[in-house]
Amino acid sequence: MRRREQRPSRALPWLCTVVLAATLAGCAQNPKDPLEPLNRKVYAFNEAVDKAVLKPVATVYRDTLPQPVRTGVTNFFSNLGDAWSAVNGFLQLKLETGLMNTMRFGVNTFFGLGGLLDIATEAGIEAQDEDFGQTLGRWGIGAGPYLVLPLLGPSTLRDTAALPVDMQAAGYVFRNDATTAYSLAGLRIVNTRANLLGATSMLEDAALDRYLFLRDAYLQRRQSLVYDGDPPEAEEAEEDADTPAEASDAGAAAADAKTPVPASPQVPASAPER
Repeated sequence: MRRREQRPSRALPWLCTVVLAATLAGCAQNPKDPLEPLNRKVYAFNEAVDKAVLKPVATVYRDTLPQPVRTGVTNFFSNLGDAWSAVNGFLQLKLETGLMNTMRFGVNTFFGLGGLLDIATEAGIEAQDEDFGQTLGRWGIGAGPYLVLPLLGPSTLRDTAALPVDMQAAGYVFRNDATTAYSLAGLRIVNTRANLLGATSMLEDAALDRYLFLRDAYLQRRQSLVYDGDPPEAEEAEEDADTPAEASDAGAAAADAKTPVPASPQVPASAPER
């Protein structure tokens, strides 16, 4: 009974974020990024936190643990993410995607030491990442305005509304063990940041407006994921017109480098990062 009473309080910050964003967006002019002044401030805050805390910790983690160990950690979280990807595949009526991710989860769990080894990929069963934000997109819900969430990074109104569902689903297995949930969430965040050190270093050295680059890359990648790489012609034309050439060329890499990493004990599993 106690856990049920806490659920509304955990969802309240996300509900407030969604409502506030929708209200402010209705009064703004830029349909793509109507909250840009606020988003830039949050982006600067996130960059400061990353520079002061997360990046140094991730660097020590990378330099201390050998590559095979870090690969095993990445595989473990990716395997948990495959289970949720399977559910979203079925919710989108993409039966092949759902079945492929179900097969991946089963093979890697039972034959890959609980997911530490990626046997499925070696067997030709490729990962097909899906999340609830993509599911809402397939159901016809528009992305809404672009948002930068504190500590979480790039998002949209639709993806922000979907995030609590992804969090609850990812942490469901560990819902009765807070210590394990917190530990795995912290490990996942540090491991993910360590995997992206190279990509973010290249981005930091680039002579461009990183905020605009990452925004356009994120929006382009999310649109591609929702439509499996084949967006409607109208949306594709609009995206091409709004997206700078450099973001178009490196959109996937930049978006991966800034994929939100939820700092929550409810998220020990992997969100789409591959």
